[in-house]
Amino acid sequence: MSSFPDVRLRRLRRTKSLRNMTGLPFPGPEKFIWPVFIIEGKNQKIPINSMPGQYRYTIDTLIVSLEPVISSGTGGILLFGVLDNHKDSTGKYAFDDKGLVQQAVRELKSHYPELIIFTDVCLCAYTDHGHCGVLNKYGDVDNDQTLDLLDKVALSHVSAGADGIAPSAMMDGQVLSIRNALDNEGFVNSIIMSYSTKFASALYGPFREAALSKPGTGDRQSCQASYRDGHLALRESYADIDEGADILMVKPSLFYLDIISKLRETCSLPVAAYNVSGEYSMLAASSQNGWGDLNSLVQESIMALYRSGTDIFVSYWANQYSEIFGTH
Repeated sequence: MSSFPDVRLRRLRRTKSLRNMTGLPFPGPEKFIWPVFIIEGKNQKIPINSMPGQYRYTIDTLIVSLEPVISSGTGGILLFGVLDNHKDSTGKYAFDDKGLVQQAVRELKSHYPELIIFTDVCLCAYTDHGHCGVLNKYGDVDNDQTLDLLDKVALSHVSAGADGIAPSAMMDGQVLSIRNALDNEGFVNSIIMSYSTKFASALYGPFREAALSKPGTGDRQSCQASYRDGHLALRESYADIDEGADILMVKPSLFYLDIISKLRETCSLPVAAYNVSGEYSMLAASSQNGWGDLNSLVQESIMALYRSGTDIFVSYWANQYSEIFGTH
């Protein structure tokens, strides 16, 4: 086998033009979905302290803030409702036809009909106990009773005009139940982007601050995948394939490149990676403290996801795409 000095690997990276020719291109903005937090009221855009550059929006301010994001070519958004009121033990406001997310979908579609809108389907932001489903008499999440409510949430969102739903409750059978509910009501073209492997992670702290969705007691480790059991984590995604998911999602992303890579190698569905709040905040904090250049940090992290097999990037960096990726 030839080696140095006959082989000089630096030849292929000697100039920027060569590096661009031989390297992967950065994924375009059309591959990105921007997660957005919606609140009630009007004319409010409230900064999220732990996530610089991200806000809680009322519907009217989001409409305005979306203009440059859409102009940059961003593929779509993922809506989360943030509530101070309307919470109860079952989270029934989540499927209210006049609910916050349902209103937001209608108004956004009226302004931006071509924008792809996904909605988060879960109950944690709507229950007074903060868990992702209905609790039984022992205080545990009742899987099968929760499925009925998730069906109703999904139906209310697609009825309002959502292109797809993203069920994140991690209930067994949720994709099959929702797929059947949608099909039975004629929504056969509605997309299910499943949180197919969602880990019980320490990286959700900023999100829970932003979404007011921290559980009142206990945790979600019985619902979400254990980062210590990769085999079971993969089974979660394979089950969702069988149940009718259209897109798989791994959440978080950067600590789970092995899972993303294995899914990409073993299935033909699009694979999304949720570049979660903790990952966002770590890079933002590093930059703010002078520990690294923000654009370079984000570019490198996104390329790591791209190399691992990510097709779709659910990322808070999406609303800053032009500033970050225009510098490479």
